[in-house]
Amino acid sequence: MFGKGSKLYSVFKMKCPRCHEGDFFTTNNAYNLKKVAEIYPRCPVCNQSYEPEPNFYYGSMYVSYSYTVALFVAVMVVVKWILGYSIWAALGVLTLILVVAWPYLFRLSRITWLNVFVKYKKRD
Repeated sequence: MFGKGSKLYSVFKMKCPRCHEGDFFTTNNAYNLKKVAEIYPRCPVCNQSYEPEPNFYYGSMYVSYSYTVALFVAVMVVVKWILGYSIWAALGVLTLILVVAWPYLFRLSRITWLNVFVKYKKRD
């Protein structure tokens, strides 16, 4: 399910969506804030373009929004309804999680967006 050939493999390993071998970002550390958005122009293994058209990654904002809403709902369910804390406590926990997780969510949304448009192609 999460092996080579699946979209989830490419997304969570942050590998090229076409060959699943080349790195997408120039650094593996999402918390290196100077390089959080730096991607290779092309896959170092299969030469797939990582920016198919100008301003391609504006669409990843919708993906980021979806991930944030899903995180919001999950935190709200756990903190408010399962643990029984107030809504303000849930919002505080959510704010803390979002501040800590934004570099990873940023990267996750970009690689997810590219995976929507690029299909896996097994290398021979």
